[in-house]
Amino acid sequence: MFRLIAISPSQWRVPFYACLVWATAGEILLSLVWGLYTYRLGNLPSFVPPGHVMLFWLGLVYAPRLSRIFVAAVPVAALGYAVYALCAGFDTISIPLIASFFLCWLQPDGRRLCSLMLVISLMAEIYGTWIGNWVWHADVPYFGLSSSNPPVAAGSFYCMLDVLIGLSVRSIMSKNASSPGEMPAIAK
Repeated sequence: MFRLIAISPSQWRVPFYACLVWATAGEILLSLVWGLYTYRLGNLPSFVPPGHVMLFWLGLVYAPRLSRIFVAAVPVAALGYAVYALCAGFDTISIPLIASFFLCWLQPDGRRLCSLMLVISLMAEIYGTWIGNWVWHADVPYFGLSSSNPPVAAGSFYCMLDVLIGLSVRSIMSKNASSPGEMPAIAK
């Protein structure tokens, strides 16, 4: 991860470090405190937070290359899945997660990144659960919701992470307003 940070554009470094901090906090909250999912050894593996940074890097690199059709199709598919999950009464955690995805997606500058993150993080979640690295619990603690393993809208957590990164970078950049330089695209 540190090599990735070193070779990336300098304006991406602060967002990468913000991603590392927020991803670590999010993993502790969602897995160890809330209990949405459990890692194979019942801990937080050291590769997970840097893995979030690498996924974020993939999003930053590939999001600008997405077609408008893809960017528009993802929320349509997400909404269709939410309606299906609501009617069928399973994976009900994906319904509020898809709502949070739409809140993140409302930011015009972040639509490409949100659409991509929803899809690539779902692929990472499917692979990670398939090989047994972690398991999402069928019953969502405290809320009476159900979850698939993984929930289809788990990627909305990544979209929320992207928003938190942008807010953090904006805050850091405004505090360092005396420093010359362009604000990273993720923070705009």
